[in-house]
Amino acid sequence: MKKFNFKTIIKVVLMCCIYFNTTACSSKDDTVANTGHGNNTLVKPKYSRTPVIKNPMNGWVMYAGRTSDVSYWDTEYYVSDLGKKVKAIDYASACYIRTSWASMNPEEGVYTWRDPNSQLGKLIKGAEDRGLPIAFRFVVDGQDQGLNTPRFVIDAGAKYYVTNSKFPERLSPYPQDPIFQKYYTKFIQALAEDFNNSDRMAFIDGYGLGKWGEGHGVIYEDPNTSTGANTETLKEEVWDWITDLYTQTFTKVPVLINYHRVIGNPASDGAVDPNTDRLLTEAINKGYSLRHDAFGMTGYYQTWEKQFAKTWNNKRPIVMEGGWIVSQHSYWNDPSGKYREGHPEDVRQGEFDASAEAHVNMMDFRAGEETSSWFEDAYTLVQRFVSEGGYRLYPDQVYLPENIKSSDEVTITHRWRNMGWGYLPNNIPQWNHKYKVAFALLDGEDNVKKVLVNEDSEPSDWLKDNPVVYDFKTKVDVPAGSYSWAVAIVDTTKDNTPGIKLAINGEITRDGWVKLLGVEVH
Repeated sequence: MKKFNFKTIIKVVLMCCIYFNTTACSSKDDTVANTGHGNNTLVKPKYSRTPVIKNPMNGWVMYAGRTSDVSYWDTEYYVSDLGKKVKAIDYASACYIRTSWASMNPEEGVYTWRDPNSQLGKLIKGAEDRGLPIAFRFVVDGQDQGLNTPRFVIDAGAKYYVTNSKFPERLSPYPQDPIFQKYYTKFIQALAEDFNNSDRMAFIDGYGLGKWGEGHGVIYEDPNTSTGANTETLKEEVWDWITDLYTQTFTKVPVLINYHRVIGNPASDGAVDPNTDRLLTEAINKGYSLRHDAFGMTGYYQTWEKQFAKTWNNKRPIVMEGGWIVSQHSYWNDPSGKYREGHPEDVRQGEFDASAEAHVNMMDFRAGEETSSWFEDAYTLVQRFVSEGGYRLYPDQVYLPENIKSSDEVTITHRWRNMGWGYLPNNIPQWNHKYKVAFALLDGEDNVKKVLVNEDSEPSDWLKDNPVVYDFKTKVDVPAGSYSWAVAIVDTTKDNTPGIKLAINGEITRDGWVKLLGVEVH
């Protein structure tokens, strides 16, 4: 029989002590440490798991084409799991319009979004009337789609390249051309005059060059005469120009860039360009957030993309778009081997799994059969993203006083949880930490009599499985009387009004405050 020596016994005892101490600390996670609460009452708001909660930079994005009419908003999809039809708009937090520069700015100084009778003007108005902020991407390249840059820019002398002589109208202007940059700058500045507003715009893609505006296949010169060194110089000059343009004009709206492995290159695919990481990091440091347009397309969304997303998780939000169009593409040839022909739900599962791994904040309802596929073939994944994806915030414990003297200092201890895999991107420069936890005192008719903002609270720190506790010391200077405590995440740039909807089952006032507990002020 093996004998234990003294040192072995001591080692075992120490390991047991470590185990029990660790277990004790972990168990306290269920209740905020009970010191310093005095006579405060513990309130435990009930988490709400399944309802759709529409918040900025969070949730589903529905897509609209520039020719969509008003009836588009009423399109219904049958969900067998529910036994009824639903509307995509009831799930969406934003409406994305990917269109050409030419459609937005057909003539110099003419902007179609300002014409309420234009198709685009009606589309934007329709979204706004339904409470949906708009998101944009503008395509300028003409390799596959025809002239996407306004004709007046070409007529003014902007230089361009024709990829295929059989299609002479497929003009791709060189983005370094000074005439191109002059008019494009004027266009973006005009757009910002009307849409640099988080109420109107959810986000904007701040690059839009190359094929389909995805940032690859960008042509700077005739490929037959260009050199690699010159291309790199032009790429960086254009990169600096366009990233400065967007971050300096859209100062209040999230600006996105595709994290493509050959971003800004004339090539559309291939090995990771050695300058890609540096250029993307420069853009992110200027204020860009991230998106990718090939989720679930494993031949394009590969190890590098996954690692890049991981590097920036919880530092910048990620917006997802699927790569395969199941109604048009042979998706069953995907290198993963996981997609069966005739089973679009396999693609939806692949997109969902890649989104979960990347911790995306937003997923896509692209127009037409892609959206119907989500609802008709993969509704359980739609609901899973509602419940698990993006951010879903609530305070699970709040210690509040029920009796106080006016002007006395009180301490409110509150703990917050994020039940989603994403995060509230309060840290992006365009938002500049504007969202804060606040407590309000409401009168008997739910009118706000006092708002107390906890400036130390930082919602971008709230990550899944990592609750955050705050001890908020404040003075309550209101007249004597009966009040109710309420809580919200407020927008400090809008007079401390509630700005983020909480995932709580409880009584919510017309202004968005969640009622917690009655309090008597003496």
